[in-house]
Amino acid sequence: MQELAVVAPAFVEMAHGIVWCNVATVDREDRPRSRILHPLWEWDGEALVGWVGTGPTPVKRAHLEHNPFVSCSYWSPNHDTCAAECRASWHFDDETCTRVWEAFKAAPEPVGYDPALIPPWSDGPTSDAFAVLRLEPWRLRVFPGTVLMGQGGEILDWKAAP
Repeated sequence: MQELAVVAPAFVEMAHGIVWCNVATVDREDRPRSRILHPLWEWDGEALVGWVGTGPTPVKRAHLEHNPFVSCSYWSPNHDTCAAECRASWHFDDETCTRVWEAFKAAPEPVGYDPALIPPWSDGPTSDAFAVLRLEPWRLRVFPGTVLMGQGGEILDWKAAP
């Protein structure tokens, strides 16, 4: 296992290049359910946090109320993959929603975008249709496709101390 300071920047670079990830939750009967989401990851040199602007649907809310842990998995056609296993928490306050909204608008493409382009969110970050998920990883993995294809590279793994 590598240090977070090694794995986190590599994870952010790969995740932001791929952009969309499969996020799995579990329902009240512990059955998995997946959806595609678009996290924005912030690495400050010490901590990694992911942010997702999303609709707070009854299904997502019920799943995270039952179990706040999610699995975020990225894949690209060249077989680069990375994953973040995280604790997720909802944020509905105007300050956080506006900050994350503006962070997505300010981020460079391809991860950056204007959330107002999504029809349910046209009323802006304080709309009831928009909420924020905060993702706090407890495990990260970065697996370059070159490793899978026997062309070199290194698999990076990090797990938080118990």
